[in-house]
Amino acid sequence: MSNRTAGDLLRHWRLERRLSQLELAGRADTSARHLSFLETGRATPSRTMIAHLAEHLEIPLRERNRLLLAAGYAPAYAEPAIDTPAMVAVRAAMRQILVGHEPYPALAIDQNWTMVEANSGVGLLLSGVDPALLAPPVNALRLSLHPNGMAEHIRNLPEWRGHVLARLTRQIEVTGAPALIELREELRSYPGGEADLSLPEPDQVVVPLRFEHAGRELSFLSVTTVFGTPMNVTVAELAIESFFPADEDTQKILSANP
Repeated sequence: MSNRTAGDLLRHWRLERRLSQLELAGRADTSARHLSFLETGRATPSRTMIAHLAEHLEIPLRERNRLLLAAGYAPAYAEPAIDTPAMVAVRAAMRQILVGHEPYPALAIDQNWTMVEANSGVGLLLSGVDPALLAPPVNALRLSLHPNGMAEHIRNLPEWRGHVLARLTRQIEVTGAPALIELREELRSYPGGEADLSLPEPDQVVVPLRFEHAGRELSFLSVTTVFGTPMNVTVAELAIESFFPADEDTQKILSANP
């Protein structure tokens, strides 16, 4: 999308959100005619109009910057590195969540599923993993599904693969990120099958991660935490994946081995 005009990008995101020009115009309190002019380049959107439409289209902050640049404006959202002074408070909050979750596993990831930080509980999930997969940058999904990674120890691998790939597909639909599309194709090339989760069992609440460790099966529920009201790209793309015991046996095993 790097060579597209602002109008092209607006149209792209409108179609991604499955909205007609009339529907978007109604939500954004403008006219379908004006929206058509913006998309075809017959009118140039103001900086305020771009921000307004981007909000209604739920465009990710990174892509809002791209849209602004295409229209001839400076980006609105900074993208500081995680280790810069601007991110001190965010890093502190992130570490507090990770440490506070021990002895259960938790890790922080960016938009591309690169592991930013992890607590000591994650070490349990990494036993037996090929060291090559742990060389930075570490991709959490590759680590999970690679045959030399965690996959060998995941007892419900087809179900877990189905969950991971379905989630990744939803993320691609929201962000349109080429890197995620490439990652999905790589993950699909790994062995292990893929369960169809569109028709869950009547009593199924979530998809657990059933992981064998030291001859015992541990069962986890995963919860994703994101930062509220992010105002820069880095914070918007950070998430914390926390794993909680899905049964009493797992809780007892982990509590006895902090």
